[in-house]
Amino acid sequence: MCMVGKYIDPFTDFGFKRIFGNEKHKNLLISFLNDLLDIENPIVDLEYKNLEKLGINITDRKAVLDVYCKDSKDNRFIVELQRAKQTFFKDRSLYYTSFVIQEQAEKGDWNYQLDPIYFVGILEFSLDKEIKKEQEKNKKYLTKVKLCDVEENKVFYDKLTYYYIEIPKFTKDEKELKNHLEYWLYFMKNAAKLDNIPKKLEEDKEIKEAFDVASFLALSEDEKFAYQIDMKMRNDYKNTLDTALQEGIKEGLQKGIKEGLQKGKEEGLKQGLEKGLQKGKEEGLKQGLEKGLQKGKEEGERQAKIEIAKNLLDVLDNETISQKTGLSIKEIENLRIKK
Repeated sequence: MCMVGKYIDPFTDFGFKRIFGNEKHKNLLISFLNDLLDIENPIVDLEYKNLEKLGINITDRKAVLDVYCKDSKDNRFIVELQRAKQTFFKDRSLYYTSFVIQEQAEKGDWNYQLDPIYFVGILEFSLDKEIKKEQEKNKKYLTKVKLCDVEENKVFYDKLTYYYIEIPKFTKDEKELKNHLEYWLYFMKNAAKLDNIPKKLEEDKEIKEAFDVASFLALSEDEKFAYQIDMKMRNDYKNTLDTALQEGIKEGLQKGIKEGLQKGKEEGLKQGLEKGLQKGKEEGLKQGLEKGLQKGKEEGERQAKIEIAKNLLDVLDNETISQKTGLSIKEIENLRIKK
């Protein structure tokens, strides 16, 4: 099994659900949501709901949510943790909230009045293109989305709200934390790397409890095993992605040099062989490296997802594997055929 730290990683399925999806410690989720959401009445209590949402017909796709709950005011909350970069995560957000909208339909006469829905996506990647490290501190990590009237620039419908937290953009250290929400984000991002609770956070009741819940030694033997399996899957994914990325970069460089030489020859025939070759090599290397890096990254991510999916074929159904990896159902079915 893989090595683990003093505290479990909140960015694993096991860790996230133990800390925030646990009825026994639901005060932690209440604290986090109250810090995050712009909600008229603070959440006092939560009722955890069924995480598997089915479509209208038996042939419809289903959704398996990370955390789904409702408060005493009938506000509904979906909290999703997403580790692997997913191109259509915004689409997925809308798709998930559609199930929560549909389940509110009442039999017989109904006036279509809906309860408010809040979707929270906690992402271990950036929604936009990758940003350079020196730019990270200038990027906002929290995005709030509502349906708006574009011309009037005001909220058109206030019962459907999306919050996206991009953890890579949250780069504050302990001394820079300004509010309780930032305490939570610091805990999520750094708990697995810490040997001791930072003094500033230890003085906070909820955050201190979260660290206690996240203690690896507090787990039962079965829970320790389940967590280590989760960590192994995460490490396997990262290693596969890194390997594929390196291979892609190598292939891209080779292709770039080759294309650069070819372009240089063509340019040299027009403007002089020596000048053209030099310019072609420089331009070709530049373009080839950019294309190679991009191609390597895309191929690396895809291969990593395929490897993870292969490891899950014997333990999970196609739908769940698709949601965890971003691969299509058809792609997973083909993997089963080739297995």
